[in-house]
Amino acid sequence: MRIEDLPRTRRALHGVAELVMAGPQYRLSGTIRLRAASGGFATITAPDLRVDGDTLVTGTGLVLPLRGVTFAALAEAAGVRAGAPPGLYRDGSGVQSDEVVDVDPAAAEYIADCLAIGETALRHLDPELTPVLWPEHFDLGISSDEVNYGVSLGNSEIEEPYAYVGPWQSREGSFWNMTFGAARPISELGGADAVTAFLEEGRRQAHDRD
Repeated sequence: MRIEDLPRTRRALHGVAELVMAGPQYRLSGTIRLRAASGGFATITAPDLRVDGDTLVTGTGLVLPLRGVTFAALAEAAGVRAGAPPGLYRDGSGVQSDEVVDVDPAAAEYIADCLAIGETALRHLDPELTPVLWPEHFDLGISSDEVNYGVSLGNSEIEEPYAYVGPWQSREGSFWNMTFGAARPISELGGADAVTAFLEEGRRQAHDRD
């Protein structure tokens, strides 16, 4: 994977998550929640759509390449109308429906791997909670005892996928290296075991008042 392909691909996949999946799902089924899935991510209810690498797969088995078409045309081919969930949040991908989808296969594979790592780590951290891929920030997370845990696929603060711990109230100490809490790039942490260890340490630090 070329590192320069990552932000472009992440933005494109974020646009697919928001405009082609979460928006239509909200209009049809009343929820914006998405989930990690093999090869990428998917809706949790109708419409049945799944990103697998650099393709969009419909419930009928239609496979649509994520390259060379607009987001509006991609949505139409998948049987839905493109558009973000209306009025639910301020942040988002910034992608417009008339933009052209441009997903690099290797970068998409890396993003899918990071989602899989995050899914495994979060389920180990708290098996009773179901990780949610939120379309506004494009991150996979859970909340427990007033602390957010998750894996972001990148943003203006950290360009690459990273694990994070975000207490609802600020904490002090060397562990907390971000304004929202603590974050470490997946590329530095490694696999699911290391991400789990980081999240567990964040939980310990967040609840250590001594």
